[in-house]
Amino acid sequence: MIYIINQDKEDRFIIKKDNCNFMERVQKLLSNYGYCSRRKAEELIIAGKVKVNGRMITIGDKAAEEDKITVEGKPIQKPRRTYLMFNKPYGCVTALKDSKYKTVMDYVKTKERVFPVGRLDYNTTGMLLLTNDGDFANKITHPSHEINKTYLAEVDKPFSEKDAKQIEKGVTLEDGRTSPANVKVLEPTVVKIKIHEGKNRIVRRVLAELGYNVKRLMRTKIGYLELGSLKPGMYRKLNKKDMDKIFDK
Repeated sequence: MIYIINQDKEDRFIIKKDNCNFMERVQKLLSNYGYCSRRKAEELIIAGKVKVNGRMITIGDKAAEEDKITVEGKPIQKPRRTYLMFNKPYGCVTALKDSKYKTVMDYVKTKERVFPVGRLDYNTTGMLLLTNDGDFANKITHPSHEINKTYLAEVDKPFSEKDAKQIEKGVTLEDGRTSPANVKVLEPTVVKIKIHEGKNRIVRRVLAELGYNVKRLMRTKIGYLELGSLKPGMYRKLNKKDMDKIFDK
């Protein structure tokens, strides 16, 4: 079952045309509609496969939502906004397709085409959001919005308060120093880490830098939205209250 949230002020387009219609670059529209990534959309446009109101377009051309967009002659329908929370189980990859591994899309079946917001590693479990709203996905993943993600990590030896304080201050990795985080040692080998950075494998890399091997890693919250009792491999709709919890400061 899925839940549809109507567009609100956060979804409005920012470029005006004729004082009434809002315009966006076509590659961004295709991404927002969940048809494909922006990069793939650009490839389709360059290949001459995208038209707006019957006219072939080039990179940078814009369209309004009411315009007719076709790809390879087939009309693109504007989807209703869909927002899902999925409890990713161990042993699947965060991808739409994979020839070797089971993907999150093998678990999530919806009428609307959705895609994962960010990613969790093959060995990492817990909360993963899926949507067909590109702007929403950007707000979750872009570091400028500073949406906190909370993880529970079980490590191979007792976790020291000294290392907890070090993570809170920042840890220097090969691609730079991490931003301040919030850390709490729950049990001798279990630590809760709240961090807003979205760098690849950030939690595992920070712990490895401090000399810990991660035995289990689970994301339990995004913003103030909690995974709760949702079982591994299951997903549920997000309602307005859920959405507010994500962006609460």
